[in-house]
Amino acid sequence: MEKRILNYRKYVDSLLLREGLDWEAVIGEHLIQLSFFQHERLIHLIVTVTFALLEVIVVGLCVTAFSPGVGLLALAVLILLIPYIRHYYILENEVQRMYGQYDQMVARRDGTAVWQEKETF
Repeated sequence: MEKRILNYRKYVDSLLLREGLDWEAVIGEHLIQLSFFQHERLIHLIVTVTFALLEVIVVGLCVTAFSPGVGLLALAVLILLIPYIRHYYILENEVQRMYGQYDQMVARRDGTAVWQEKETF
């Protein structure tokens, strides 16, 4: 999935450099792809949170009643949790970039400036 989302984002970046496209069709396809990636992101969020809760429970068990088996379980869950976090991080950031691409497409279709939210801290 990581390779697919990265390739798709690069493909859309290349479309945004072109002129004379049917932006309505491009936007429609983009929204479909975006919904697929949003669904994938939700599933991975659920899995990542589940593994994180499992890790907290197992570490709590290690603190209260340590045994080598529980220690190995805590290590195994942690080893699995790290790739899940990385994958979710990539999905989240790429979907956020795709929102920006959508804004650019709408601006190109309508001939207006790109709407951007200004961050305030």
